[in-house]
Amino acid sequence: MYMRSTNQPADNAVEARLGNSVHWSDFAACKGRTSLFFAPRAERPQARLRRETQAGAICAKCTVVDDCRSFARDNHEYGFWGCESEEERHRAGYTVSAPIGIRARPAAFAN
Repeated sequence: MYMRSTNQPADNAVEARLGNSVHWSDFAACKGRTSLFFAPRAERPQARLRRETQAGAICAKCTVVDDCRSFARDNHEYGFWGCESEEERHRAGYTVSAPIGIRARPAAFAN
């Protein structure tokens, strides 16, 4: 976790409550680009592949990608985090209640 020097005054009330700490996500290359990392409703598979490819390119250059992936795995997050889709996290043993690929399948084909 990254910490800011406590010699500087807090910039806002939230920072003051956190003891001037700065979260890893403050350093994320994806900051402000959430549309690439979370699927829109009824996204088609081809569009998902394009979106996740673009997201992965951003993650590949990110300095906090490992922290991001760990956060998503530990908190069962949806979306593309730490260069990993929710389906990839699910296959790696980090459960998400219903990964996109599983949610998209008709009930007759579910395992």
